[in-house]
Amino acid sequence: MINKTPYIAIEGNIGAGKTSLSRLLATETSANLLLETFEENPFLPLFYQNPTQHALAVELFFMTERQTQLQQWLLNSNLMQPLVADYVFSKTLIFAKENLAGAEWELFQKIFHGLNCNLPRPDLLVYIRRPIEELLANIKKRNRSYEQNIQADYLLRVENSYNDFFQKHQAEIPILIIEAAGCDFVHNPLHYQAIQQLISQHRRAQVGIVAQDYQLYL
Repeated sequence: MINKTPYIAIEGNIGAGKTSLSRLLATETSANLLLETFEENPFLPLFYQNPTQHALAVELFFMTERQTQLQQWLLNSNLMQPLVADYVFSKTLIFAKENLAGAEWELFQKIFHGLNCNLPRPDLLVYIRRPIEELLANIKKRNRSYEQNIQADYLLRVENSYNDFFQKHQAEIPILIIEAAGCDFVHNPLHYQAIQQLISQHRRAQVGIVAQDYQLYL
């Protein structure tokens, strides 16, 4: 059983299983649960059709939705109750950096830093790392029509952006990186228990990458 912690953020590339793991952890700990609102972003299907034209709109929508969710949690929730989210607010910059350039990227950063200054930081950031082939298989399996044209090279760039983020921000929050190749924590209780144990071991860790490239030997 994972002891309660104020704020755990689950991260990973597209198709890594962030939302599934967040739901499991939140149910177990009776935590508040914050989830990305992909279906509510009207610009997302347009972005996948024409990334250049719709990148700024899609990223601004995601950023403001995340900021609103976290602010509402701060204002309206019992802060003694833990929080599990399937994102960390800083991921806003990770994807925006891939999709924006020039003046749009500069503008986006200014807005981000203005919104980020009063938001809470996770007590633990858990990153699920999967091989690109598994990500593509999961994307195909969940069958969101607007995601079906995502290519391996885009997922690789996103992965590299996360790695850069971890190096730059490891002095701010504890980061647990889990190598989850072949891990099915939704349908295999032993896989889920292994992740539970890792989170329990590191939930009170100091800032930094507390367990990098931690392989699940299952």
